[in-house]
Amino acid sequence: MPYIKAHYHPFLFILITMCAMAELGLTAYLISVGNESRNWPSARYHSLLILFEFNAVWTTLFGAAYMLWIVDGAVHFLASIASSIIWLAITSALWGAAAGMMHNTRTGGNCNWILNSSPSVNGVLPCDPPQELSVSSCRETLTVEAVGWVLFVLCVLTLFATCMWVRTSKRGYVSAEYKPGM
Repeated sequence: MPYIKAHYHPFLFILITMCAMAELGLTAYLISVGNESRNWPSARYHSLLILFEFNAVWTTLFGAAYMLWIVDGAVHFLASIASSIIWLAITSALWGAAAGMMHNTRTGGNCNWILNSSPSVNGVLPCDPPQELSVSSCRETLTVEAVGWVLFVLCVLTLFATCMWVRTSKRGYVSAEYKPGM
């Protein structure tokens, strides 16, 4: 079992951290562009982007910390298996809630409706450059949601794998106080 612990756990935390960093960059960009133009589709969308940003910062910081603690072999409380299970459960709930709310907030999965819906969208003809920005913005929103779902699945997978590792390693564990035959 030490082989499994030493090899899959850091890899999953690296994946979680890298996806969170991508989400951090994308949501920071979308928030910055929205703040500059003061053009938000809704207040709920703006709030959700801030929630995604918080989740991305939370996941990047703690994911990187756990990854380094695992590789370093740290033994303090924050580096324990129990704390990583608690962190993974909280993080899974945060990403699942954020991605689910984004799914209900956005208008749909087909971004081509913007071009095909009418000769003008918000008074802009399809040939005008701002129209392309609307399609791009739609795709960026889909990407934010998709990466949120990926992070949710990665956190749940890591949580499940960690719990299974703990369960299988407990089977072969014999307490120092237990001495057979006494």
